[in-house]
Amino acid sequence: MSTLNTQHLRNYPAKPAQVYLYGTCLADSLFPDSGIDAIEFLEQQGVEVIYPQGQTCCGQPAYNSGYQDEAKAVALAQVAQFPKNIPIVIISGSCGGMMRHHYPDLLKDEAGITEFCDRIFEFTEFLVHVLKIKLDDKGEPEKVALHTSCAARREMGVHITGRALIDQLDNVELINHNYESECCGFGGTFSVKHGDISGAMVKDKTKNLVNADVVRFISADWGCMMNINGALEYQKQSLRGEHIASYLLKRTQNHASEQGE
Repeated sequence: MSTLNTQHLRNYPAKPAQVYLYGTCLADSLFPDSGIDAIEFLEQQGVEVIYPQGQTCCGQPAYNSGYQDEAKAVALAQVAQFPKNIPIVIISGSCGGMMRHHYPDLLKDEAGITEFCDRIFEFTEFLVHVLKIKLDDKGEPEKVALHTSCAARREMGVHITGRALIDQLDNVELINHNYESECCGFGGTFSVKHGDISGAMVKDKTKNLVNADVVRFISADWGCMMNINGALEYQKQSLRGEHIASYLLKRTQNHASEQGE
């Protein structure tokens, strides 16, 4: 396992009996398998998962665009969805960064907001620091790369925990690719407002991922993967990204039992 840095470490709770899952609007609307796989993986670790049906967007697009009142309304609606004093596990470092690091400013006049934000954990962070899981890799040997969003890397520090999890997989070789710490160019509304710059950035990102000679790249952020996968498809490349929740579930499942053997 890679050595974990301490920049983003917090006081982590003991393993809980229950957690909430925040699925994110992208996973809920476009990639629901990631949320379902995250639930299954967490429940395999002995944790009951509650998925509030009323959850929607975290408010990041409005917040980043300067629409503070609209972002606050969305944020308050999300806070109301998670009333129990249990961890809220988020399958996106970007949304996790918004809810943990920007809600305190956005909702600073709201009672209990600090306690709410302290319950926010990105998925890989939760697996490594709270569940302290040990993975049993049942997959075939392969080489992969890791991509983390800017918020996941710089606000949440979860590129470290993502790497730590993949390093536990005995048959997986994690390839360090050039441009690994650089943005993919998505950035939500950035890709809309600055299309040419965004296009150049994802071109650099895909070039370096392809040159890494891996069979797939792994990420916990569907915004980035949607951008990178779309560019790879446009370039007629076979390489694609996979959400880390789905990847960990697949790698640790007993293939024989899946086939009813």
